Amino acid sequence: MSATYQIKLPQFEGPFDLLLFFIERDELDIYNIPITKIIKDFLAFIHQQETLNIELSSEFILFISTLMRIKAKMLLPRKEVDAQGNEIDPRQELIDKILEYKKYKEAAAEMAALEAERMLLVKRGNIQRELSHIGEEASEGTEVQTITLFKLMKAFERVMQRYHDKMNKPTHTVVRYNYSIEVSKTEMISMAQSQRTLSFEKIFERVENRVHAIFMFLSMLELVQGKFLRIVIGDGRNNFIVEYNEAEEGLTDEEHMRLL
Repeated sequence: MSATYQIKLPQFEGPFDLLLFFIERDELDIYNIPITKIIKDFLAFIHQQETLNIELSSEFILFISTLMRIKAKMLLPRKEVDAQGNEIDPRQELIDKILEYKKYKEAAAEMAALEAERMLLVKRGNIQRELSHIGEEASEGTEVQTITLFKLMKAFERVMQRYHDKMNKPTHTVVRYNYSIEVSKTEMISMAQSQRTLSFEKIFERVENRVHAIFMFLSMLELVQGKFLRIVIGDGRNNFIVEYNEAEEGLTDEEHMRLL
């Protein structure tokens, strides 16, 4: 049985807002983003959240697909190079975008602070005029009391509204899945050893849900990089076959696990 817990989170405006939250929360190096960790964090945030609306969920799922493409490129044995022959970091485009978003968010926060300060100055001016107006009519005690009570009630309403907003922030239920890259790699190796060749689509017939499928896919990529598996082209369009590498057959279980 998976353990669950509830956490209070602010409403994130989009996947880059959430990515920046993870980077700042875990004090990650923005120029060396750990893609696998970020994917896991996104999955933990998205799935099994009862209060998350469908449109936002779709946007975040699309972003996870982008992260997976980056991860796949990082695992390829032959790296892309630029015109000067320098190796291209598959994460660079993501890094550039998150830096741009960070600047935008900081600028927006500064503008909001300036706007709040400007409004405060305007309100101070209004209060001064109101106090002067009330002073001129000080002889009408009942009217002064009525105006003061009205202002107090309006102020109290604002306080109560802020309290309501604070207590009713979106609550997201985050589920701890029992999946991990290590367990998924062991599962994938076991399947490959027993059947020798596997249809790419056949592998994913046994997955329990989308999260499980993503873990299996990432595990397969890492096993291909480690030469435990091979991917060959089968008959038909976009038909791939996953083969177990016979060269690893002589390894003991302990050696196998150490390499994994």
